[in-house]
Amino acid sequence: MLIQYALCAAIGYLLGSIATGILYSKHLGQDVRTVGSKNSGASNMLRVHGLVPGIITFVGDCVKAIIAIILGRLIAGQEGAMIAGLFAVLGHNWPLFFSFQGGKGIACCSAVFILCYPVWGIISVLACLLTIWLTRFISLGSLVMTFAFALLTILFEGVWPVGVWSIILMLLAFYRHRANIQRLLKGTERKIGQKEKV
Repeated sequence: MLIQYALCAAIGYLLGSIATGILYSKHLGQDVRTVGSKNSGASNMLRVHGLVPGIITFVGDCVKAIIAIILGRLIAGQEGAMIAGLFAVLGHNWPLFFSFQGGKGIACCSAVFILCYPVWGIISVLACLLTIWLTRFISLGSLVMTFAFALLTILFEGVWPVGVWSIILMLLAFYRHRANIQRLLKGTERKIGQKEKV
């Protein structure tokens, strides 16, 4: 079984390393990692290149996680899906093909959450959207989503292995958002539609 788990991890990581934002932004003529927040995720694509590129990046990042989870489930069942999903997020955050400079993993996480545990995933994504709608902070919504999912899975699925798996995903998100967290605490985080101060 360890071989199957390792295969799920490898597939997840390699698929996660296909950075939609980087590939698309280079097609548009400006590597998204050189501007804005300098990460390759959908939020920075939205900020730098506009709504359509942001949506395309989000969908692309979800799709690679979905493919990873489907393959992981075929190889090793639910645990294979969880492993593939986790490593898809790791690949997105630190992509092998792009000097380990990637995004923050939120689009991937949303797909992983919904495909692995649909009820808790949907509730968590709705909590994210509600937070963004109320506060206009994408980063805060993202953090709320990962926290809500971790809390729900621990309460209803148990601590091991699902709770620990969800905590790891939450900690990855919080680590990648550490600069955003500092700005939120200082009151300097930008809201949707708010231009960067010069």
